[in-house]
Amino acid sequence: MKIIISFLLTFFLASSLHIAAQPDSASLSADLEKYREANDFVDENEACFKCHAETKYVLVDEFFGREITESMCPDKMVLRDEYYDMVHKSFACLDCHAYEYEEFPHPLEARLEEPYQCIDCHGYDENYAQYQFENIEMEYMESVHATNVDNFSCWNCHDPHTYQLTVRDEESTIKEAIAYNNDICLSCHSDFSRFELLTDREEISILDTHDWLPHQAAHFGSVRCIECHTAISDSTLVAHHVQPIEKAVKKCAECHSKNSILMASLYKHEAKESRKKYGFINGVILNEAYVIGANRNPTLVTLTIVLFLLTLGGISIHIIARIIFKK
Repeated sequence: MKIIISFLLTFFLASSLHIAAQPDSASLSADLEKYREANDFVDENEACFKCHAETKYVLVDEFFGREITESMCPDKMVLRDEYYDMVHKSFACLDCHAYEYEEFPHPLEARLEEPYQCIDCHGYDENYAQYQFENIEMEYMESVHATNVDNFSCWNCHDPHTYQLTVRDEESTIKEAIAYNNDICLSCHSDFSRFELLTDREEISILDTHDWLPHQAAHFGSVRCIECHTAISDSTLVAHHVQPIEKAVKKCAECHSKNSILMASLYKHEAKESRKKYGFINGVILNEAYVIGANRNPTLVTLTIVLFLLTLGGISIHIIARIIFKK
C-alpha cells in the first residue's frame, strides 16, 4: 500500500510541474522566421529548445505554488543556430527521440532510450551509396572505440545536433576540415571530464604523449589525428578504423615521401578541391604536399607562371612587330 501511495503522490507531483515559457523576444521571433526556411517543424521543436537552447529554465510547481530556476546542463544544451545549420537541420526533434519526451519531467525510459545510429537511416540505401556507410560501419566495428569502449557510438564523435560536413562539403577548405576533425578527437582526448565518462583510464596529456613529434603545432594544424591513428582504406573518404596507440604512424617517410599515406587520406579532399579550383592538370601540378626532395613553394610556383607568361607575351609581341615592319 505504501508503494502505491508513494507512486500516486510522485505521479501527481510530477504532473503538477511544467516549464515556464521563455519570453519571446523580437530577436528570437526573427530567428524563428529564418529557421523556418530550413525546417518545417520549428514551432514543434521550440517545445524542446525553450529549455535545451537556454542556459537556465524555470520549473513551475502548481501544487505548491512556487517557481524554481535551474541551470541547464551544458552537455544537454543545443543552440538553435547550430542545430538549424547542421546536416540534419530539416528534422523534428521527435523524429529521432521518443514521443515520451513530450512529458515533463522526462521519464527515465525515454532518457535511457537506445539512439539511432548512422547505419539505421543511411545503410543499404541507394540514395546514400556514394557515402559508403556500410564500409564505414565495418571499419568502425574493428576500431578501438568499438572493441575497447563500452556504450560507444557514432554520436560520441559526431554530435547529431551540431554535425557539419567537412571533407564532403564542396565549400569547405582543407584547413577547415583539419580543424573541425581534430576538434572532434580533442573534445574527449583533451577534456578529461568527457573522457572519464567512457573509460577508467587515467588522464593523459596530448602534448606529452606526442613529445616525440617534431614541430608539434605545425603537424597539429596541418594534418588530422586520424591520418596517423587509423588504418587507411581506399573504400572510404574518411577512415574510421582507429587503431591501438602502438600502431600509430611515427616514421616521417610514411607521410613525407612520394608514396605518402596522405595521398590516400587527407589529400583525397585536397585533390578534389584543387581540381575544382584549377582544373584536373593544374590540381595535380599545384599539389602542396610536403614531399622530401620534391616540395613545392606556392610563391615560386606563381612567380614561375608569371615569368612564363611574360616571356610568352614578349615573344608574341616580337613576332607581331617583325611581321608588321617586314610588310
